[in-house]
Amino acid sequence: MRMAFELRPVRDADHDAVAAIWHSSASLPGVGPVAMPTLPQLRERVGHEIETNWNVTVAADGTEILGFLALKRSEAVLAEIFVRPDALGRGIGQALIARAKFAMPHGFTLYTRAANGRARRFYERAGLLQLREDLHPRDRDPIVYYGWQPATV
Repeated sequence: MRMAFELRPVRDADHDAVAAIWHSSASLPGVGPVAMPTLPQLRERVGHEIETNWNVTVAADGTEILGFLALKRSEAVLAEIFVRPDALGRGIGQALIARAKFAMPHGFTLYTRAANGRARRFYERAGLLQLREDLHPRDRDPIVYYGWQPATV
């Protein structure tokens, strides 16, 4: 059964939930870095990124945050997209990726860890194309860049 949710801009009161979703999701095997930042470190980063360069949309069911999307529109980059592990499979990721396509209609790029097979399949089903393989800029583990471009008529 799909859970009802709405997409809305992040609020100050959502920052803790965004950090918690990021931490719990990125802590899953094959998703995040080997040396996972602590929850307080991610919470500090969330606040900083939202103040400086992220445009964040959350998927919410009332006051409960189920997922989030962080865009760097000026760079045409989807920086982060995570859904709470217990909310996977409910269409939240699809709605967030659709929001990214709407917000950046000329296209965007993102990267994910090469070992994150679930995310890679999700991006490919959403119409993103694998662009290249590389190493993570900080952690030096294998990553895969993906891109989305609108269809030309």
